Amino acid sequence: MLIFHMPVPADQPPVERVLLRDTAYAAIRRAITDGTLEPGERLRDPELCAWLGLSRTPVREALARLEDEGLVETLPQRLTRVAPLDRRDARDAFPVAAALHALATELAVPVLTAADRAALDAANAAFAAALRDADVDGALRADDAFHAVFVDASGNHEVARTLERLTPRLRRLERARFASLPGRRSVTQHDRITALAAAGDAPGAAAAVRENWLTLGALIDRSFPEEIPG
Repeated sequence: MLIFHMPVPADQPPVERVLLRDTAYAAIRRAITDGTLEPGERLRDPELCAWLGLSRTPVREALARLEDEGLVETLPQRLTRVAPLDRRDARDAFPVAAALHALATELAVPVLTAADRAALDAANAAFAAALRDADVDGALRADDAFHAVFVDASGNHEVARTLERLTPRLRRLERARFASLPGRRSVTQHDRITALAAAGDAPGAAAAVRENWLTLGALIDRSFPEEIPG
Protein backbone atom coordinates (compact mmCIF):
# COMPACT_ATOMS: atom_id res chain seq x y z
CA MET A 1 0.00 0.00 0.00
CA LEU A 2 1.43 3.32 -1.08
CA ILE A 3 1.25 6.28 1.31
CA PHE A 4 1.50 9.72 -0.21
CA HIS A 5 2.75 12.57 1.92
CA MET A 6 1.45 16.02 1.06
CA PRO A 7 4.07 18.76 1.20
CA VAL A 8 3.57 21.71 3.52
CA PRO A 9 1.81 24.44 1.48
CA ALA A 10 4.32 26.96 0.25
CA ASP A 11 1.84 29.86 0.55
CA GLN A 12 0.97 29.26 4.22
CA PRO A 13 0.99 32.68 5.98
CA PRO A 14 3.54 33.01 8.77
CA VAL A 15 2.11 32.24 12.20
CA GLU A 16 3.91 35.23 13.66
CA ARG A 17 2.01 37.66 11.45
CA VAL A 18 -1.35 36.35 12.66
CA LEU A 19 -0.24 36.62 16.27
CA LEU A 20 0.99 40.19 15.78
CA ARG A 21 -2.27 41.18 14.16
CA ASP A 22 -4.21 39.70 17.05
CA THR A 23 -1.90 41.39 19.56
CA ALA A 24 -2.45 44.77 17.91
CA TYR A 25 -6.20 44.19 17.78
CA ALA A 26 -6.46 43.28 21.45
CA ALA A 27 -4.31 46.21 22.60
CA ILE A 28 -6.10 48.85 20.53
CA ARG A 29 -9.54 47.48 21.42
CA ARG A 30 -8.67 47.53 25.11
CA ALA A 31 -7.43 51.13 24.85
CA ILE A 32 -10.65 52.18 23.12
CA THR A 33 -12.87 50.34 25.57
CA ASP A 34 -11.16 51.67 28.70
CA GLY A 35 -11.06 55.24 27.40
CA THR A 36 -7.29 55.52 26.90
CA LEU A 37 -8.12 56.27 23.26
CA GLU A 38 -11.06 58.64 23.48
CA PRO A 39 -14.08 58.84 21.17
CA GLY A 40 -13.17 60.84 18.08
CA GLU A 41 -9.43 60.62 18.71
CA ARG A 42 -7.40 60.35 15.52
CA LEU A 43 -5.47 57.13 15.02
CA ARG A 44 -2.17 57.64 13.23
CA ASP A 45 -0.25 54.63 12.01
CA PRO A 46 3.23 55.84 13.07
CA GLU A 47 2.06 56.57 16.61
CA LEU A 48 0.27 53.23 16.95
CA CYS A 49 3.25 51.35 15.52
CA ALA A 50 5.62 53.06 17.94
CA TRP A 51 3.30 52.43 20.90
CA LEU A 52 2.83 48.75 20.07
CA GLY A 53 6.32 48.13 18.74
CA LEU A 54 4.86 46.62 15.58
CA SER A 55 5.05 47.24 11.86
CA ARG A 56 2.30 48.92 9.90
CA THR A 57 0.78 45.74 8.43
CA PRO A 58 -0.56 44.12 11.65
CA VAL A 59 -1.70 47.53 12.90
CA ARG A 60 -3.69 48.23 9.74
CA GLU A 61 -5.19 44.73 9.86
CA ALA A 62 -6.23 45.34 13.46
CA LEU A 63 -7.80 48.70 12.60
CA ALA A 64 -9.76 47.14 9.74
CA ARG A 65 -11.16 44.54 12.11
CA LEU A 66 -12.04 47.19 14.69
CA GLU A 67 -13.76 49.25 12.01
CA ASP A 68 -15.86 46.23 11.11
CA GLU A 69 -16.84 45.98 14.79
CA GLY A 70 -17.87 49.64 15.01
CA LEU A 71 -15.06 50.85 17.29
CA VAL A 72 -13.04 52.63 14.58
CA GLU A 73 -14.14 54.61 11.56
CA THR A 74 -12.40 55.87 8.45
CA LEU A 75 -13.58 59.13 6.88
CA PRO A 76 -13.57 59.68 3.13
CA GLN A 77 -10.37 61.74 3.35
CA ARG A 78 -8.68 58.61 4.75
CA LEU A 79 -8.74 59.92 8.31
CA THR A 80 -8.93 57.06 10.80
CA ARG A 81 -10.29 57.73 14.29
CA VAL A 82 -11.95 56.15 17.27
CA ALA A 83 -15.65 55.98 16.49
CA PRO A 84 -17.59 58.68 18.38
CA LEU A 85 -20.11 57.57 20.98
CA ASP A 86 -23.43 56.99 19.27
CA ARG A 87 -26.81 56.45 20.88
CA ARG A 88 -27.62 54.10 18.01
CA ASP A 89 -25.35 51.59 19.73
CA ALA A 90 -27.68 51.70 22.73
CA ARG A 91 -30.76 51.40 20.54
CA ASP A 92 -29.41 48.72 18.21
CA ALA A 93 -26.77 46.73 20.06
CA PHE A 94 -28.29 46.42 23.54
CA PRO A 95 -31.38 44.51 22.33
CA VAL A 96 -29.10 42.06 20.52
CA ALA A 97 -26.95 41.62 23.62
CA ALA A 98 -30.11 41.18 25.72
CA ALA A 99 -31.39 38.42 23.45
CA LEU A 100 -28.05 36.59 23.39
CA HIS A 101 -27.56 36.78 27.16
CA ALA A 102 -31.14 35.59 27.70
CA LEU A 103 -30.50 32.60 25.42
CA ALA A 104 -27.26 31.78 27.25
CA THR A 105 -29.06 31.97 30.59
CA GLU A 106 -31.91 29.71 29.52
CA LEU A 107 -29.42 27.15 28.28
CA ALA A 108 -27.22 27.46 31.37
CA VAL A 109 -29.70 27.32 34.24
CA PRO A 110 -30.46 23.57 33.98
CA VAL A 111 -26.75 22.74 34.16
CA LEU A 112 -25.52 25.29 36.72
CA THR A 113 -23.36 23.81 39.45
CA ALA A 114 -22.95 24.87 43.06
CA ALA A 115 -19.67 26.50 42.03
CA ASP A 116 -21.48 28.47 39.32
CA ARG A 117 -24.07 29.74 41.78
CA ALA A 118 -21.31 30.73 44.20
CA ALA A 119 -19.59 32.60 41.37
CA LEU A 120 -22.80 34.53 40.67
CA ASP A 121 -23.07 35.56 44.32
CA ALA A 122 -19.39 36.58 44.46
CA ALA A 123 -19.60 38.58 41.24
CA ASN A 124 -22.70 40.47 42.38
CA ALA A 125 -21.12 41.23 45.77
CA ALA A 126 -18.06 42.59 43.97
CA PHE A 127 -20.36 44.58 41.65
CA ALA A 128 -22.20 46.16 44.59
CA ALA A 129 -18.92 47.01 46.35
CA ALA A 130 -17.49 48.61 43.21
CA LEU A 131 -20.61 50.73 42.78
CA ARG A 132 -20.36 51.93 46.39
CA ASP A 133 -16.75 52.94 45.75
CA ALA A 134 -17.55 54.52 42.36
CA ASP A 135 -15.00 52.08 40.90
CA VAL A 136 -15.92 52.03 37.22
CA ASP A 137 -13.38 49.40 36.20
CA GLY A 138 -14.29 47.14 39.10
CA ALA A 139 -18.01 47.45 38.41
CA LEU A 140 -17.64 46.59 34.74
CA ARG A 141 -15.34 43.65 35.50
CA ALA A 142 -17.77 42.30 38.10
CA ASP A 143 -20.77 42.73 35.81
CA ASP A 144 -18.92 40.91 33.03
CA ALA A 145 -18.00 38.13 35.48
CA PHE A 146 -21.64 37.78 36.57
CA HIS A 147 -23.01 37.34 33.06
CA ALA A 148 -20.03 35.23 31.98
CA VAL A 149 -21.15 32.50 34.39
CA PHE A 150 -24.23 31.91 32.23
CA VAL A 151 -22.42 32.33 28.93
CA ASP A 152 -19.72 29.85 29.91
CA ALA A 153 -22.14 27.34 31.38
CA SER A 154 -24.39 27.48 28.31
CA GLY A 155 -21.67 25.83 26.22
CA ASN A 156 -22.85 27.76 23.16
CA HIS A 157 -19.74 28.96 21.35
CA GLU A 158 -21.64 31.07 18.82
CA VAL A 159 -23.26 33.10 21.59
CA ALA A 160 -19.89 33.58 23.27
CA ARG A 161 -18.21 34.55 19.99
CA THR A 162 -20.87 37.09 19.06
CA LEU A 163 -20.89 38.66 22.52
CA GLU A 164 -17.09 38.92 22.46
CA ARG A 165 -17.44 41.05 19.34
CA LEU A 166 -20.38 43.12 20.59
CA THR A 167 -19.62 43.77 24.25
CA PRO A 168 -16.76 46.32 23.87
CA ARG A 169 -19.14 48.76 22.14
CA LEU A 170 -21.61 48.45 24.99
CA ARG A 171 -19.05 48.71 27.78
CA ARG A 172 -17.56 51.82 26.17
CA LEU A 173 -20.97 53.48 26.33
CA GLU A 174 -21.53 52.29 29.88
CA ARG A 175 -18.17 53.64 31.00
CA ALA A 176 -18.85 57.05 29.46
CA ARG A 177 -22.28 57.27 31.11
CA PHE A 178 -21.40 55.52 34.39
CA ALA A 179 -21.97 58.54 36.64
CA SER A 180 -25.57 58.92 35.46
CA LEU A 181 -26.58 55.26 35.79
CA PRO A 182 -28.53 54.09 38.88
CA GLY A 183 -26.40 51.07 39.68
CA ARG A 184 -28.44 49.81 42.61
CA ARG A 185 -31.15 48.78 40.18
CA SER A 186 -28.70 46.43 38.47
CA VAL A 187 -27.66 44.90 41.81
CA THR A 188 -31.31 44.18 42.62
CA GLN A 189 -31.86 42.72 39.15
CA HIS A 190 -28.80 40.50 39.60
CA ASP A 191 -30.19 39.26 42.92
CA ARG A 192 -33.46 38.33 41.20
CA ILE A 193 -31.63 36.58 38.37
CA THR A 194 -29.59 34.58 40.86
CA ALA A 195 -32.68 33.57 42.82
CA LEU A 196 -34.53 32.43 39.71
CA ALA A 197 -31.48 30.48 38.53
CA ALA A 198 -31.12 28.80 41.94
CA ALA A 199 -34.78 27.79 41.75
CA GLY A 200 -34.18 26.19 38.36
CA ASP A 201 -36.52 28.63 36.58
CA ALA A 202 -34.69 28.88 33.25
CA PRO A 203 -37.37 30.92 31.39
CA GLY A 204 -37.77 33.28 34.35
CA ALA A 205 -34.03 33.82 34.74
CA ALA A 206 -33.67 34.39 31.00
CA ALA A 207 -36.45 36.99 31.04
CA ALA A 208 -34.84 38.75 34.01
CA VAL A 209 -31.46 38.82 32.24
CA ARG A 210 -33.08 40.26 29.13
CA GLU A 211 -34.77 42.95 31.23
CA ASN A 212 -31.44 43.74 32.91
CA TRP A 213 -29.71 44.44 29.59
CA LEU A 214 -32.65 46.31 28.06
CA THR A 215 -32.93 48.52 31.15
CA LEU A 216 -29.25 49.41 30.88
CA GLY A 217 -29.62 50.18 27.17
CA ALA A 218 -32.62 52.43 27.79
CA LEU A 219 -30.80 54.33 30.55
CA ILE A 220 -27.79 54.92 28.32
CA ASP A 221 -30.02 55.99 25.45
CA ARG A 222 -31.70 58.57 27.67
CA SER A 223 -28.32 59.87 28.86
CA PHE A 224 -27.68 61.37 25.42
CA PRO A 225 -28.96 64.90 24.79
CA GLU A 226 -32.22 65.04 22.94
CA GLU A 227 -31.85 65.38 19.20
CA ILE A 228 -33.16 68.63 17.75
CA PRO A 229 -35.19 68.02 14.58
CA GLY A 230 -33.66 69.62 11.52
